[in-house]
Amino acid sequence: MPDAAKQRSDALKNREAILQVAHNVLAESPDASLNSIAKRAGVGAGTLYRHFPTREALILEVHRHDVARLVDSVPGLLTTHAPLDALRQWFTTLATYVRIKHGLGEALHSAAAQEVVSASWPPVTAAVGQLLDACERAGEVRPGIDPVDVIMLMSCLWRTPNTPDGTAQADRLRELAIDGFRR
Repeated sequence: MPDAAKQRSDALKNREAILQVAHNVLAESPDASLNSIAKRAGVGAGTLYRHFPTREALILEVHRHDVARLVDSVPGLLTTHAPLDALRQWFTTLATYVRIKHGLGEALHSAAAQEVVSASWPPVTAAVGQLLDACERAGEVRPGIDPVDVIMLMSCLWRTPNTPDGTAQADRLRELAIDGFRR
């Protein structure tokens, strides 16, 4: 591999490591320092700052990365799970992610952040549409359910406390919503 190609490959690997570690670290502590993220990712602070010059830039890219990963998971879920189970699992994962995002507080309330968050809406809506279409084809939900309505209804899942009781409540709420989707 030529030096330039190897450098690009290493840079991409470092970037992915930083994003994964940042996701995990920020989920644990929204106030975690960038230096602690760099250290846990096994890169120097300079490498982190080369990829993400500000805390906001890193947080926004973690958000983009997480949304893309969640949206991209739909085909795999539909391959390995019955459509309704795929829908359940996908919304449980989304709720976990949104709880983390809400924990980042002010970091996701700037104008730049609002652009990134708004840009994630169409792919998320399309992913929900794919899940609903599969459920409809399987006869598990009634036809014509609007994905935006489902997202709004399911938003209760990430408003429950991040506790065992909150998880149980989220599961009950999700099942109540799904019962409403049935024929």
